[in-house]
Amino acid sequence: MRNEENLSADAMPTVEVLQASVQDKTGFTELEHYRRLGVAFLTFLARANLTRIISPTPPHNYIFYQYGATQANKITRPLNSNLFIESPLAFAEAFDRFIAFLADLKKFQEKTAARRSAKAYLASNEINRVIYTAQQSIGSIGDSFRDSNQARKRIGQLFERLIKFIILEVGLECEPRTISVPVPNYLGYAMPYELDVVFSRNKAVIVSERKTIHPMEIVGSVKTTSKDRIDKIFLDKYLLAKMLGRDIPVVAVFLHDVQRAKKGNSIFGIASTFKTNHFLCYSLVLNKLDGVYYVDPRPEMVSTERLREQISDFQHFLTADLWALSAPAPTKLDSET
Repeated sequence: MRNEENLSADAMPTVEVLQASVQDKTGFTELEHYRRLGVAFLTFLARANLTRIISPTPPHNYIFYQYGATQANKITRPLNSNLFIESPLAFAEAFDRFIAFLADLKKFQEKTAARRSAKAYLASNEINRVIYTAQQSIGSIGDSFRDSNQARKRIGQLFERLIKFIILEVGLECEPRTISVPVPNYLGYAMPYELDVVFSRNKAVIVSERKTIHPMEIVGSVKTTSKDRIDKIFLDKYLLAKMLGRDIPVVAVFLHDVQRAKKGNSIFGIASTFKTNHFLCYSLVLNKLDGVYYVDPRPEMVSTERLREQISDFQHFLTADLWALSAPAPTKLDSET
């Protein structure tokens, strides 16, 4: 990152340096860059004395930070204080533990979660907390721009890249891909698809089948929120299967589904952007997705059985479903034994 010399925890970075770091097209080429920016932003929060606002919406675990007059008193997105690590030192240490755990996942794969050394770590929910803090630090910096649309696309791109780097770190192949799928029975017609990530355990497959989707590959849609996007993900799975003539495994990874909303006389309430009825209807009428994962799941995703059957947190994806989805199909010899 060009601005890495300015992202030292020894000196408080300015808002301008943080903004430039988010916009830096040469940055974020490895997980360490997410750690570095997260530490820098949290250091800024700790020393800049921004106003910290607690949402009046029960259960009051969402907070906001308000920038100063130079940033036109802009307000950050809602931050889940149960997940957002506010101490730069605590975040740095948690990120280091996360990287060490990814090394264990690469070595032990689906057996990692059953290891005695991993059980306490997984019970702490630290995987979700690290990812949430890293990405929401980027998002909160984006909120400081006078024109919030100036950084919106970049924030989404960096979340896609973060998830890609994590999957690569545990030893799988993972890449964004653009494909063109021929429309059956209509010669010369094709549907273009930009896929956020395509992942697989088999490197040779990805190299040889780069223009399409191999049966051993899984398509992943990675978005910061499902708002205005959930419809397309279900439709994409349906159309891909229809046009390719076989089921295409599709999973969705979301950061959260929360936005700021006016509650009474306060503009600091929060509201869910998750469309429960749409989600359940598409699951019944079109097809179920092969997995839906949130870093910050909404309470109804845990309390509602029909949602709980289909939606898990990202930690579950990383430690269990990622390996189950990418496992090689059993051979005829395997089925006979």
